[in-house]
Amino acid sequence: MVLTTLAAAAAALWTGILLAPWRAWSTCERLDGSPDSRDGDATTDCSGVTALIPARDEAAVIGNTIAALRAQGAGLEIVVIDDQSDDGTADAARSAGGDSCRVIAGSPMPGGWVGKMWALEQGRHSVRTPLTLLLDADIELRPGILAALLARRRLDGRQLLSLMAVLEMESTWDKLLVPAFVYFFKLLYPFRISNSPSRLVAAAAGGCVLVETGMLEQIGGFVAIRDELIDDCALARRIKSAGGRTWIGLTHSAVSRRRLGTLRASWHMVARSAFAQLHFSGLLLACCVVLLAVAFWIAPLAWITGPATARWLAAIASCAMIASYIPVLRFYGRSPLWALALPVTGTLYLLMTVSSTIRSWRGVRATWKGRTYGGAVGP
Repeated sequence: MVLTTLAAAAAALWTGILLAPWRAWSTCERLDGSPDSRDGDATTDCSGVTALIPARDEAAVIGNTIAALRAQGAGLEIVVIDDQSDDGTADAARSAGGDSCRVIAGSPMPGGWVGKMWALEQGRHSVRTPLTLLLDADIELRPGILAALLARRRLDGRQLLSLMAVLEMESTWDKLLVPAFVYFFKLLYPFRISNSPSRLVAAAAGGCVLVETGMLEQIGGFVAIRDELIDDCALARRIKSAGGRTWIGLTHSAVSRRRLGTLRASWHMVARSAFAQLHFSGLLLACCVVLLAVAFWIAPLAWITGPATARWLAAIASCAMIASYIPVLRFYGRSPLWALALPVTGTLYLLMTVSSTIRSWRGVRATWKGRTYGGAVGP
C-alpha cells in the first residue's frame, strides 16, 4: 500500500513536469548564429559593445576566446581583467588581442567578495559603451552569435540576455552528467517563466551575458552581488527587481573549452555551489532529498517489488520522465537511450548536493581557482 502511494506520487510528479504549461523541459528557447556567418562577419557593427573577460590562470584558453570575439564584428572593445594569475594569462591575452584588447591587472580581492565579481567590478569602470558582454575566459563564441544576440535584444527590448554555453562531452561521464545538468537547471528555473515579466523566476547563464551598461549602473554594479556564489541568477534577479526584462536560452554557438571529463571534476563543479542553491537551508535539503528519492528511486523499486497497481504507476512515471528528458538529449546530439540512466544521474546529483552541504557545515562554502569563500554555516 505504501509503495503504491509513493508510485502514485512519482507518476503525478513526472506527469506534472511533462504537462505543466511552462514546459520546463522544452528546448524552444534557443539562439544560434546564422549559418551564413560561419566564416566570420567583419561587417557586423559591434562598436556599442565592450566585452569583459575575468581571467584567473586561463592562459591555455584565453587566446581562442579572444580570437573568437574578434571575429564577431567590427569595433568590439575587449577588456581582460587578469585576476592575479600565475600562468602568463595577461601575456596570452595581449598576444591574441593586439590593439583591440586591453588588459587590466586585477588588484587583490577584498573580503566579502567572490573573485569573479571582484574582477568584473574592476573592469566595469572602464566600460564606455551602452552594452557590456560578460564572457567567461573559457567560452568560445562561434561566428555570428553576438550579432544574433544584438538582434534579439533589439527585437525583444531586453536589458539582459544570456546563453547556456555548451560543455564539451567527450567522456562517458560528460555524456551522462552534462545534459542532465542543463535539464535540472531548466526544471529549477523554467526558461519560459524567467523570460516573462514575472519576477517569480529569474535565471541567467553566467558564461555569456549581454547586459545594458546603464542597468548595471542602476543596480549598483557588481557590488550588489559581490558575495553571490550563483552570481548569474542573482544578477538576473537584481535586474528584474529594478524593472528590467531578461532572456535566457540554449545555444550551440557558445562553447566552453573547460573540459570536465571525470566524475571528480563534475562533482567539484556542482558541489561548490549546490547548497547555496538551497540557500544553505537544512530544511530545503531534506525536502530535496525526499523529492529526488520519490522521483528517481520509487519507480525502479515498484517495478521490482510492487504489486500490479504500483507497477502500472511506475510505468507512467518512467514514461513521463523519459519523455521530458529526450528534448534536451536531442538538442545536444545524444541518444535518447541516455534517458534510461536518468535515475542514476539524478542520484549522483543528489549525492553531490549532500556533499556540498557537508562541506558547508564544515565551514567551507566554496573553493575555486585556489580560493576559498565563506566561513562556518552550521546545520
